Amino acid sequence: MEQPPEILWEPTAAAVERSNLTAYMDWLRAERGVDVATYPDLWQWSVDDLEGFWNSIFDYYEVRYDGERGPALASREMPGAEWFPGVRVNWAERAFAGKDDDAVAILHASELRELEEITWGELRAEVAACAAGLRSLGVEKGDRVVAYLPNVVEATIAFLAAASIGAIWSSASPDFGAGSLIDRFAQIEPKVLIAVDGYRYGGKDFDRTPVVRELQEAMPSVKHTVLLPYLDPAATATSGAAELADVIRWDDLLARGEGAELTFERVPFDHPLWVLYSSGTTGLPKAIVQGQGGILLEQLKKMHLHVDAHPGDRLFWFTTTGWMMWNFIVSGLLTEAAIVLYDGNPGFPDMGALWDLAEKARINTFGTSAAYISACMKAGVEPGSGRDLSALRSVGSTGSPLAPEGFDWIYEHVGRDTWLFSTSGGTDLCTAFVGGVPTLPVYRGELQARALGAKVESWDPEGHPHTGMVGELVITEPMPSMPLYLWNDPDGSRYRESYFEMFPGIWRHGDWIEITERGTAIIHGRSDSTINRGGIRIGTAEIYRAVLESDEIVDALVVDLPKEGTDGVIELFVVLREGAELDDDLRKTLARAIRERCSPRHVPDEVRAIAAVPRTLSGKVVEVPTKRILMGADPDKVVSRDSLANPEALDWFVELAEHAA
Repeated sequence: MEQPPEILWEPTAAAVERSNLTAYMDWLRAERGVDVATYPDLWQWSVDDLEGFWNSIFDYYEVRYDGERGPALASREMPGAEWFPGVRVNWAERAFAGKDDDAVAILHASELRELEEITWGELRAEVAACAAGLRSLGVEKGDRVVAYLPNVVEATIAFLAAASIGAIWSSASPDFGAGSLIDRFAQIEPKVLIAVDGYRYGGKDFDRTPVVRELQEAMPSVKHTVLLPYLDPAATATSGAAELADVIRWDDLLARGEGAELTFERVPFDHPLWVLYSSGTTGLPKAIVQGQGGILLEQLKKMHLHVDAHPGDRLFWFTTTGWMMWNFIVSGLLTEAAIVLYDGNPGFPDMGALWDLAEKARINTFGTSAAYISACMKAGVEPGSGRDLSALRSVGSTGSPLAPEGFDWIYEHVGRDTWLFSTSGGTDLCTAFVGGVPTLPVYRGELQARALGAKVESWDPEGHPHTGMVGELVITEPMPSMPLYLWNDPDGSRYRESYFEMFPGIWRHGDWIEITERGTAIIHGRSDSTINRGGIRIGTAEIYRAVLESDEIVDALVVDLPKEGTDGVIELFVVLREGAELDDDLRKTLARAIRERCSPRHVPDEVRAIAAVPRTLSGKVVEVPTKRILMGADPDKVVSRDSLANPEALDWFVELAEHAA
């Protein structure tokens, strides 16, 4: 039998005793008669008795509600599971429940702003004013409020205000191009657009008012635009912000509701809270609708039991408003901890910038990406040298698999007593369903365990679960934060096709995972074609739309190849129009199109010309098999040539993989 990897960290007996997980297990034993001694036993109970587990979360965290508490899970069918019918809740109400007005709620900083704090009392007043201001604009329960904002405190205030009303929130970061924004926001027909005039990144200023104008013109449903003058607070007569028509300044919106009392509209458990976006290989990005109640229970569980947030803690995750990790870190407000927000380039003025923030804000939980940890390694950053990081208790990593060398670096350069939890999940459920457990050891290169209530398994192509082997990551039982539906998908066909086509009735996530004999997990990258860069998930269809705008390109294929210690390598393969040449000018044109329509992070690392794109008999681009071939897989095992319209097109990629090997 293969020897397990090195244990890099184990919690002390005192840390186990102090953990929220231990307190919860004690409560289960005393109040519910559920006597489990270990985390694996607790996990098994949580997935065997879904109703018992999720009812316990509802009660243990004292969720306020109206209506009748019937069954926790009225229907287990996936898709279509029905949670807590008859119950009415409000996410924002639970966030504010029992909070001390004098306690710090949020710390925030950016390249334009020094570190500041806002207390729960101040937050309550600003959210109340914002909610009243939105109501004055006609926003009601079910209306959509979209935000084109950086990760600043105003974004969190606006979200809480929308949630308190029962409106539906959606956000994107200012580095999105207009095309990607319109593809996302226009689908849900927002009533109000909250936008920023610009932002600063890496010491450079970026005016976004032309994009705001494009959004206004492209979305006739928008009745009001609220402008946050962030780049130019004075909004001088020469600024782009001054030229925007029909806008209400952020301060004026809050002035409309000054002195208002914060109230909460309790809505059905499955009433939409927000819309996130995850792209596929065809069509517009999927607009994923998640519910007030489902997200509330999932994040109460996640933030308390898995992140182990305690009163007085300070939780940070580096993110933009276009990544689900923004929604995740904002959910830290459901605990007694404060959250820390940062807007800017994590490598400016150098790669130590976020570690400086950790010292200054006295961060206890420092969340980042595997790519950032790798960049710090390459830059020779010494986080613990010359900084007081004594408050730092844990480091979280997500976005892509963290290499074993990344684990070593954290323990060598941040601290031997650091709890490092690598996590994996997805926008689709807005959570990590494999990752941190504060009472378990950390094995080098491995995720600690499957999350409570998440029946995650590794399946072979025939749909059989296995241990110690790489397979498709599936979830075999429903979770409350699974999407209610996809927007503009009335018959649910796109929802089923996205997650339930490979294994009917079973959620197939699109990752390769290995569950070890120890109960730990290893993520081996994506098994689908979504490309995630810095938390911005772009589907191949979006890149194709940008590339095919060039007259010189007649077809294209793009793949995201894993590369240890990075977010991966994007390779673009293009079929040229007869007589065209793939020269530097065309490469620059393609890069500019992708940068402006999609995002700067999705500009390809390599562009190559090919004779033909391999396609199936039905005309679909053969993306995942091509990716696997380029990763070294046996071509005969990843795709049947009989299923291809042009099997000879695959030979070029087979030869490329052989040369690379």
